[in-house]
Amino acid sequence: MISIRIEQLTKRFGGVTALHGLDLTIASGELFFLLGPSGCGKTTLLRSLAGFYIPEEGTIRFGEEDVTRLAPHKRNTGMMFQSYALWPHMTVAENVAFGLEERKVPKEEIKRRVGEALESVRMGNYGERKPNQLSGGQQQRVALARALVIRPRCLLLDEPLSNLDAKLRLEMRTEIRRVCKEFNLTTVYVTHDQKEALSVSDRMAILDGGRIRQVGSPREVYRRPTCKLVANFIGETDFIDGTLVSLESGRALVETAVGRFEGVLGDAAARPAAGAAVTLSVRPECWTLSAETRPGNVVRGRIGECTYLGETAQYEFQAGPLALKIFELNPRFTEQAGRGELFASAAPEDVVVLTE
Repeated sequence: MISIRIEQLTKRFGGVTALHGLDLTIASGELFFLLGPSGCGKTTLLRSLAGFYIPEEGTIRFGEEDVTRLAPHKRNTGMMFQSYALWPHMTVAENVAFGLEERKVPKEEIKRRVGEALESVRMGNYGERKPNQLSGGQQQRVALARALVIRPRCLLLDEPLSNLDAKLRLEMRTEIRRVCKEFNLTTVYVTHDQKEALSVSDRMAILDGGRIRQVGSPREVYRRPTCKLVANFIGETDFIDGTLVSLESGRALVETAVGRFEGVLGDAAARPAAGAAVTLSVRPECWTLSAETRPGNVVRGRIGECTYLGETAQYEFQAGPLALKIFELNPRFTEQAGRGELFASAAPEDVVVLTE
């Protein structure tokens, strides 16, 4: 179990800079996710940690050890890929044992550690089977056991669940978190699946264009995005353009085309001046519909399209020039689609003011 410290990391491929002077610290035993749109640099960063890429600038430290230019096999990292990468001609036990055999571990210890690794992922009874006799979820468990059996200093996962169906992904999310916490492993996990990151990670970093846009817990990143890119990438949101009227004690007053809103700054360090152009971000589930107006952040409009999902309904709410997306739990207004006016309100703490 180690901490990982990345300082001013830059990686180029020809004339393209994939990582721009990244700084990041991952705590010992932390389950840390890297997210972002395609081509943002998350896999490049992971492969730099594994030693497959050598950066042009910057350093990578595992604990106090500088591993920036250390060969992959000397870093003692466990790696899981999108593909299971299991040898088809080997049994499950032989696949898991492969890394230990390469390290010249004694046979009796190999047998013991392979058994422990398979038990840890609940595959103890499958050691003699071949990979083609296993389901996708079982093969992924074997790949996880193979990564764990070498007792890595850290675990690196590159979209490991992308080839599984929805039900298996849910099952394996829980399993990966359980195993990582049970072994107290420092884990870096690349994914494009927001739900996966929100439900499994301790903290996450959102990357774009080879730069880190925001680092925080799932709740922090979802509830307080610091820029439009993060707000738009993690979950769904309504954006409302406006002009800052005033800022006092972290509360911002913003004038928009559909009225005046009070909200909180997404980036607490930002200090926009009155008159600055800003954007409001309001999550669809943060709106409350009512037949009567309320004080505070209220917009008047009508329900257009309505998608009824039983426990929830999703509305397109036409408010003047804006089409807002509103989610209602235990829906009461599905019959109002295309009918009279309603009022949608949001609490100030749910209105995030973005100042890019």
